[in-house]
Amino acid sequence: MLQCTAVTVVPFVEALLALATMEGGPEHPPDVLAQDDFLLCELGEHDEAAEHAAHIWTADVPDVERDLWLLWAGTGAHRVYRFATLPLCPALLRDLVTRAVTSCAYLDHHPGPHSWTVTDPLGDLITQHIHGEVQRLAGDEDNSGGNEGP
Repeated sequence: MLQCTAVTVVPFVEALLALATMEGGPEHPPDVLAQDDFLLCELGEHDEAAEHAAHIWTADVPDVERDLWLLWAGTGAHRVYRFATLPLCPALLRDLVTRAVTSCAYLDHHPGPHSWTVTDPLGDLITQHIHGEVQRLAGDEDNSGGNEGP
């Protein structure tokens, strides 16, 4: 499933307040976000009834598994934001062959599929572009050694 493409500007002052007051928040909240930052919804595609969600910060507190999320709904002047410190989804994906375990990276009770089934089309395009550039540059280096002129 594809990732949701909703984007929002971060309500900067409210975000700094949420970071400063959360247990296990950063020492210097302005280092985490900049004014006029934008965040992309990290969830899989979902309907308009579900809130969009973007991860802001992972609490640095032993035995506390809560992250700060920006949740929003609506568009334009009707957009409503809220910050919430929520536990992560407890779902695990176990690969019986390799014994690898992948945790869902979303908030608990998120709408839609778990994070391991969601693909980011923009991230995939960027990865393909970088891979192509590396191959092109590696090919140029291989060809430059044999063409030294007359």
